[in-house]
Amino acid sequence: MLILRVFYYLIKYAACQRLPGPLLINKLDFTSDQGQVSSLCLLDLTAAFDNVDHDLLLRRLDNTFGVRDQAKEWFKSYLTGRSYCVIYGAGTSATVLMTCSVPQGSVLRPPLFILYMRNWQTWLQRVRRQITRIRGRQPATRACTAILATCRRQ
Repeated sequence: MLILRVFYYLIKYAACQRLPGPLLINKLDFTSDQGQVSSLCLLDLTAAFDNVDHDLLLRRLDNTFGVRDQAKEWFKSYLTGRSYCVIYGAGTSATVLMTCSVPQGSVLRPPLFILYMRNWQTWLQRVRRQITRIRGRQPATRACTAILATCRRQ
């Protein structure tokens, strides 16, 4: 049942994203017929700019890119202390403090997101090494369980 849901997801969204869905499905089907385990990692970056964690971004700016002292304080003041509310018709929601998101309409939005995502390549390489190591030692079911556990931890 899970495989059918994954296939449905691939077919439905491959057309929207111009992904080679049918080729990917054929490859997954072929490896399954041979008794091999296939791994597929899909990253959904919908509303990605809205999910940038301020604390993590500030740590990355400091640790990875060496942004410190006055420059780091500037970024901190730029990101923190912002709030929002929703106005619909005559009603207004409660004000909520923002701990995530890069301010909309800013020229800094794309560069800050790129800096935030900088470590994803390293993370994906680590997961791939883990998958390769696990697949060689364990039966398919246990390998999949171990891979999912690794992804959740990281």
